[in-house]
Amino acid sequence: MLRAAHDQRADLARREQVTVAGTVKSVRIRRVRRGLSITSIGIFDGTGYLFGTWFNQDYVAERLKEGTRVVFGGRAVFEYGRLQIGQPFVDVVSDEDEETERVHTTGLVPIYSATERLSSTMIRRIVKRALEDFGLVCDPLPARLRECRALVTRSAALADIHFPTDRAACEAARRRLVYEEFLVMQIGIAARRARLASSLGGIRHRITGEMSRRLESALPFNFTSDQRRAVDEIYADMKAARPMNRLLQGEVGSGKTAVAMAALLGAVESGYQAAVMAPTEVLAAQHFEKIEAVFAGLGVRTVSLTGGTRSGEKSEARDRIKAGEADVVIGTHALIEKAVDYDRLGLVIVDEQHRFGVRQRLAMREKGSNPDTLVMTATPIPRTLALTLYGDLDVSVIRQLPGGRRVGEHVETRVFDKKHRREAYRIVREEVAAGRQAYVVCPLIEESEKIDVKAVTEELKRLEAEFPDLRIGLLHGRLASAQKAEVMDAFRGGRIDILLATTVIEVGIDVPNATVMLVEDAERFGLSQLHQLRGRIGRGAHRAICMLFADPATDEGKARMSAIVSIADGFALAEEDMRIRGEGQLFGPRQAGLPDLRVGRLSEDEALLRLARDDAREIVDSDLEIARPEHALLSAEVARRFGCALDWTASG
Repeated sequence: MLRAAHDQRADLARREQVTVAGTVKSVRIRRVRRGLSITSIGIFDGTGYLFGTWFNQDYVAERLKEGTRVVFGGRAVFEYGRLQIGQPFVDVVSDEDEETERVHTTGLVPIYSATERLSSTMIRRIVKRALEDFGLVCDPLPARLRECRALVTRSAALADIHFPTDRAACEAARRRLVYEEFLVMQIGIAARRARLASSLGGIRHRITGEMSRRLESALPFNFTSDQRRAVDEIYADMKAARPMNRLLQGEVGSGKTAVAMAALLGAVESGYQAAVMAPTEVLAAQHFEKIEAVFAGLGVRTVSLTGGTRSGEKSEARDRIKAGEADVVIGTHALIEKAVDYDRLGLVIVDEQHRFGVRQRLAMREKGSNPDTLVMTATPIPRTLALTLYGDLDVSVIRQLPGGRRVGEHVETRVFDKKHRREAYRIVREEVAAGRQAYVVCPLIEESEKIDVKAVTEELKRLEAEFPDLRIGLLHGRLASAQKAEVMDAFRGGRIDILLATTVIEVGIDVPNATVMLVEDAERFGLSQLHQLRGRIGRGAHRAICMLFADPATDEGKARMSAIVSIADGFALAEEDMRIRGEGQLFGPRQAGLPDLRVGRLSEDEALLRLARDDAREIVDSDLEIARPEHALLSAEVARRFGCALDWTASG
């Protein structure tokens, strides 16, 4: 009840939200100026007045006439000598049945995403009626599981997530719905994983580890403990009867290629061929150069095959692969062409796997008889995202860097606005004068009507005008294979001072003498892309600097630029990226068929996700087809959300 004005002000100053029942005593519409009106409704509860105000909503006066019994809810303030609530929630009620008639002012009030024709108030009323008429629903969770996890029923959860009596009820409802959402998703993943394992006969590789020991002796560094653990996990999978299905993720420069080389040698030692598929010819060429240089000394025969390979060389490579005269094949999507036949393919490694479609990865796997599969990524994935997107893969993680280096210790990241271009160019010139090299990265090849960024060709003219005395090279995806190879050879050989490129250099490029990078329009890149790009520098003995030209116009853009500057660890950056953007954007179109998360939030609900995953695996382990009577409703829910195929997961 409202009390005297002094008590009202004191009481309401202590509370943000109030709910007041009273009778409409005054209705006034005031025209402030053209296009702006203020509707003021005053209610009296027997002890004092409270006024509700609305802007440009004259229709409120038609609904709340004098004498109408109403309940106002909202944040009350004392202004202009009276208590008032801007845009209050309103319920029109009768004296006899006030509590049951309240929809918008009872307990915690739900706020729904509204449209011009469908307001949050209307949605609230519709949901309230739907719950009254259809609120009793079947519960897909077995009673035993609900009791074990202290979960409310689905009917109670639906009621309390919309109209909770208090915060405890709301939190219990959300916990139940989040758990159910995660459990259904994890059952889908676990079932698919189990069916693959039971239906496919794998290769039992005979690996002694001798080749791996010879590899480490040939490398200029010793394996880190993370690398050794990853190799042990991969070898254990390769020796097992089921096909390996493993994800290897690691920090930029953490030595994933060395681990991949150990995996390749494991297959060769066991008498099988192995293949490495990279997303670009530049990366495939670099992999071939690195791996062939080491493997030649170990007596391992390595072949390169890409779309740009000359016709005669391509034919010769195919013949060697088919005849079993190639132990390791390294290339691009050319490896899955129909004309390529393998003699005894036992291991497939897919690098930067997110750049390949599911069909391409399946086609590579089908080149052998259930070969082991290792997919690699240098884009760190948040733990919770890995549990969903890659739930049916075993995961190996490399965090340590070889040589005792620490993440980010050699690379400083700075953000520049366009006014400080001179300073950035000065730093580039100083680094080149010291005998080192630079990258300049642009997001597009040519002008776009939709995206106003500098084209690479225009940027080349600007750089040539700015650095007329320096040697500038150009690298982008539309160059012919021979041209790309020529440019990269020149840059690696020190015959180019500044390499102007698109994101074709994002992954895998290793030029230790490159110590400075300048990224144009950095706000247009994702955080993982920026992290990958700056991973191209600081790979030698000298400190490096990554300079980002950015002028973000949104809070999200500013937060992303702040994150890339302050966070050097790729895994921590991935977690922050998910927090800023939300996991919905991170799923992306590549996960076709993946159900959207309606209630759960990976960044907030990791404990529930892990609990649901453990329960899902236990259910699938004991009931692979999810066919027991107590699982009937749960099985139907999995089928409803996923469909029957369950073929959406990352490994295809």
